[in-house]
Amino acid sequence: MNIKHIRLVWIIFFILGFAFQAQAKDPIALSKGQTLYVPAYSHIYIGNRANAYQLTVTLSIRNIDPLHPITLTAVDYYGTKGKLIKHYLDKPIALASLASTQYIILSKDNLGGSGANFIVKWSSKKQMNPPIIESIMIGTQSQQGISFTSRGQVIIQSNP
Repeated sequence: MNIKHIRLVWIIFFILGFAFQAQAKDPIALSKGQTLYVPAYSHIYIGNRANAYQLTVTLSIRNIDPLHPITLTAVDYYGTKGKLIKHYLDKPIALASLASTQYIILSKDNLGGSGANFIVKWSSKKQMNPPIIESIMIGTQSQQGISFTSRGQVIIQSNP
């Protein structure tokens, strides 16, 4: 083989490698229900003295499936030490396709602490796109503001 043939072989392998990578994309993971852990920070620490910076927390639950509703079966708020602070749902609630809902922890509520979290459970009768569940933290003090988000993490996947 001469240099031209070797280069041609390398170019073909290179192109085929990209073609196989393009086909190897993960399919959309559909689900009939999940339990998620969502970090929520009612305060963070700042400065040399580790002063508590109070934050308002918004738990956002967005049904991103264009065809199917979900049923929220639990929205529970836990503190840093793992103690249940608030059980938000007395009974399951339906969330229509492309609808969203939110739960708010005010900045003056410091029961959760810096390690607070939500446990959210949802279910559906059909396989569907899982909702986006995240917390949004925002706070202002003096002339300083801070905001950030935390995405929910699946801890239990319902059986299909």
